[in-house]
Amino acid sequence: MSAREEILAFLDKSGIHYDLVEHPPVRTIEDCAWAEEKLNCVVPKNLFLTPRNQSSYTLCLTRPNALFRTADFSKQIGSSRLSFGGEDALMELLHTAPGAVSPLGLIFSSAEVVPLYLDEQLQYCPRLGFHPNDSAATLAMATGDFLHRFLHSLRREPRFARFPDVS
Repeated sequence: MSAREEILAFLDKSGIHYDLVEHPPVRTIEDCAWAEEKLNCVVPKNLFLTPRNQSSYTLCLTRPNALFRTADFSKQIGSSRLSFGGEDALMELLHTAPGAVSPLGLIFSSAEVVPLYLDEQLQYCPRLGFHPNDSAATLAMATGDFLHRFLHSLRREPRFARFPDVS
């Protein structure tokens, strides 16, 4: 079973409603505009981060128009300076590849060590969209379902960070 199939089965089993669209593979947040419009959702930037020594990994979700500075975020969460995590760790922990990074990969037991931080403004969006670990599809669910049902089913509490808008 592919990671995508496992994610969809997990959502179905958890009774979490979602809408799914398939599309050509996307690589950037700008490429997700079509899915955002089609699904009436916000597709966050999904950043897989690690300190220089790669001793830990963090997943951070921001609004597409948020200004992300690794130094600022690192300071907020009390971490040494973060940078982008590598493909091997991404595949090992979240079962995905660059371009398809998603908090839905947190369903895998290997991801238990990866904390999730969300841009605090995302909680006010009615719907959020994510790749089901496959950049050729996007699914959207109610933000409340993501924050309370999905994360709760993983025994996770949402952690929030602040990011300014890009000027």
